[in-house]
Amino acid sequence: MIFTRTYRCSSKLPVADIKSRLAGKHFQVHNLDFEVSEKEGMLRIIPHAENEKEIKTLPITHVEFSGNGSNSQLKISSKIRKIDSGGPKLIVIFCAFILIAAVLFLLFGRGEYTSYSYFLFGLCAIIFIPFWLRMEKGYFDYVRKIRDYIKKQCSA
Repeated sequence: MIFTRTYRCSSKLPVADIKSRLAGKHFQVHNLDFEVSEKEGMLRIIPHAENEKEIKTLPITHVEFSGNGSNSQLKISSKIRKIDSGGPKLIVIFCAFILIAAVLFLLFGRGEYTSYSYFLFGLCAIIFIPFWLRMEKGYFDYVRKIRDYIKKQCSA
C-alpha cells in the first residue's frame, strides 16, 4: 500500500559484520526507543511504544541481506504497524470514494453537478493534504531516520 517503503543499498562490509553491528542494539528516534533483533536470518526493528500516551503511527522495519564475500546488499523495508493502520487506511479510502464521486459527477452530471464536483475535489484536498503532511512529519520521518541509522551503521 502507500505506507510501505522499500530501500536498497550496498555496503562493503560482510553480512556477519553488519549483523553484529546492528543486532541487539537500541537506538532512539524522537525520544522513542527502537530495538533491533534478529529473526529468521533478517533483522527486525521494532518500536517500544508501550509507555506512549500519544497516538503515533509507527513503522516496523525488516532488513534482509544478500551478499558474497566482502560486499553486501541490504533491502530495508518498512511498513505500518497493524495496530496503527486503521485510521490512515480509513482516511485514504474515504478520500478515494470522494474522488470517485467527484469524477462521476463531473463526467455524468452534464454540467448540472459541476459545482458538486468541485466541492468534492476541494473537500478531498482539505482532508488529504493535512493528513499527508502529518504523515510526512511523523510516520515517514521515522522511516527515514531508521533508514539513515542503518546506512550509517553499514558504512565502512
